[in-house]
Amino acid sequence: MRGLSEAFPLDEASIQSVLGRPVADDPARVADILAKAHDMKGLEDEDLPQLMAIQDPDLLHELFDTARWVKDQLYGNRIVLFAPLYVSNLCANECLYCAFRASNRDLPRRALGRDEIAAEVGHLLGQGHKRVVLVAGEAYPKEGLDYILDAIRTVYGVRRGEECMRRVNVNIAPLDVPDFRRLKEVEIGTYQLFQETYHRATYARMHPRGLKADYDWRLGCMDRAMLAGIDDVGIGALFGLYDWRFELLAIMQHARHLEDRFGCGPHTISVPRIEPAEGSATSEHPPHAVTDQDFRKLIAILRLAVPYTGLILSTRERPEIRKEALRLGISQISAGSRTNPGGYEDDAFEGGAQFSLGDHRTLDEVVCDLAQTGFIPSFCTSCYRMGRTGSDFMDMAKPGEIKAHCHPNALSTLQEFVEDHASPATRLAAERLLAGSLEEMEPGARARAEHMVARVKEGERDVFC
Repeated sequence: MRGLSEAFPLDEASIQSVLGRPVADDPARVADILAKAHDMKGLEDEDLPQLMAIQDPDLLHELFDTARWVKDQLYGNRIVLFAPLYVSNLCANECLYCAFRASNRDLPRRALGRDEIAAEVGHLLGQGHKRVVLVAGEAYPKEGLDYILDAIRTVYGVRRGEECMRRVNVNIAPLDVPDFRRLKEVEIGTYQLFQETYHRATYARMHPRGLKADYDWRLGCMDRAMLAGIDDVGIGALFGLYDWRFELLAIMQHARHLEDRFGCGPHTISVPRIEPAEGSATSEHPPHAVTDQDFRKLIAILRLAVPYTGLILSTRERPEIRKEALRLGISQISAGSRTNPGGYEDDAFEGGAQFSLGDHRTLDEVVCDLAQTGFIPSFCTSCYRMGRTGSDFMDMAKPGEIKAHCHPNALSTLQEFVEDHASPATRLAAERLLAGSLEEMEPGARARAEHMVARVKEGERDVFC
């Protein structure tokens, strides 16, 4: 077992104790918890089982309405868009639910070279993306971590006219503190890593071989990242491996631990559900499949429990589920995704993908749909580039000050998409949304936003405050 001085002590016994208490629909208790949630200071572990247990349609409606209200107060109608960029599907682990696992001999393996990575980035820029999360299987070519660092530099170095990727988030295997410092030096945005399942026994069954079999090394990863100075981290679980209620409470423990130790919890929490993966019987029949109704509940509960944390939903989910989830608390979504290396350049080839997609729409189609339903598609990356990260971001978010930047920046980036990438239908929907959004803003913010949008219309790019 590798050096574990930085692992946090997940208390499984306390989670099982909380979940073991009998809970029934109790309108009065639910009302008290939802009233507490309106203060937007989060919820305690003891509050969550009562919300998890809700079955009554009227109480569910109240839960979802409260989540919508909190989401609107903190994020408004902005939705941040990004794309995953898979640079390699080489992997030495044996994760039973994943197509990348080492024993899957039928999967076409590929690690992109610099020119191939640049070509993928060029295609994403051509769609209008400004933010990617770089993903790789947990085995690298002979260069090791240097392969990932070079890939990140390559992404930042691609130019398509005046366009470039403005933020590269990273989802790669756990590192030690010195290597995390090297990762920070190439100016990543958020470092993401999912525990997959926080339930130790299930984790052991799902990861029988490979470095990933070391539960504690993975669990302590975010501590090491933050000790290395990476203050924007993203956590999550793969829902369907174990009881979603346990995973949610474990995520809460993890988030609270990071906040207590470093003064800042996770910047984002991701909520992927298991989707079919090539050659994986486990992915076809998840051991603890999460129903659509429970999925809605867990998103709403997370929004109330950690109100200032971004919630991410990928293209694993169907469009109709994604649309509902946006109203319940999701603040970031991927769009036009491919989960195989080289998948953007060769759009017709799906071999080597990590899992099946539920949403096959293009970025333009997603932007159009968001605009037609009243959400502002945002390509903003200004907080990272202005140093509003980690505890500095939370210091502005909690009193509501961050919205003074987010709303104008969202409108500016949407106008940029309209000018450079939108189809006629998307342009029409976005222009209507832009006009209505500006009309609803208070005078000072409106004047600033109108000035920024006008600069974009006049040909300026990357306008932010």
